[in-house]
Amino acid sequence: MVYFVGAGPGAVDLITVRGKQLLETADVIIYAGSLVNPQLLEYAKPTCCIYDSAGMTLEDVIAVIEKAEQQRQLIVRLHTGDPSIYGAIREQMDILNEKQISFEIVPGVSSFCAAAAAVQAEYTLPHISQSVIITRMEGRTPVPDKQQIADYAAHGATMVIFLSASLLQQLQTELMKGGYSGKTPAAIVYKASWPEEQVYRCTIDTLAETAAAHEIHKTALILVGSFLGDSYERSLLYHPGFTHGYRQAEPEKQQYPDIK
Repeated sequence: MVYFVGAGPGAVDLITVRGKQLLETADVIIYAGSLVNPQLLEYAKPTCCIYDSAGMTLEDVIAVIEKAEQQRQLIVRLHTGDPSIYGAIREQMDILNEKQISFEIVPGVSSFCAAAAAVQAEYTLPHISQSVIITRMEGRTPVPDKQQIADYAAHGATMVIFLSASLLQQLQTELMKGGYSGKTPAAIVYKASWPEEQVYRCTIDTLAETAAAHEIHKTALILVGSFLGDSYERSLLYHPGFTHGYRQAEPEKQQYPDIK
């Protein structure tokens, strides 16, 4: 059996309980060495065979899995964050299906969640943003038509931008081309949840300048949107004048003008 396990954003104690248990019982671990915290490998048993996939091809990874599967071993494919986001797992799963090798996916805490925790912010705020767009800049790897940064920026929603810390001058241009003001709040979150985590708050028009000043060029998420500002409206969920399926509004407060 192969388990695709989300390692979490970096902090060792942010892996799921299930993920930790699988690391402890695995016979083979193939981990994304360029991003996964190597301290997680300390959970492995002494007899476990460990492979760093940073220097491996897809074919190399599959060859290790096939050999381990023939020996009826438990295999953990350890991906950073949650495997469903920029994890390149579809191509692995398709091959495993072709070879009739069983697998399961164990979700993990994505770095975009850890980044929100780092800046102590809520991505979705009433009357500010009710949507979160996870995307990346086009670099050596292209993005599909109509999915450029400027296309998404036109929505004015919260944006979390992966894999783009080395392209911030172009990112600024694309964000403003799409409709964001240069003064829109932004943040650079370096290695969210790791011991060396750093948060640099800025605006869209100072993203590149801020990153250069702190020598940030990789392993950082870019957060963009007015959710980083100070203005928002109180949520109706806990408002005494709002009725929902679990609570009746207080009669004397039900007609408050701020209830819409």
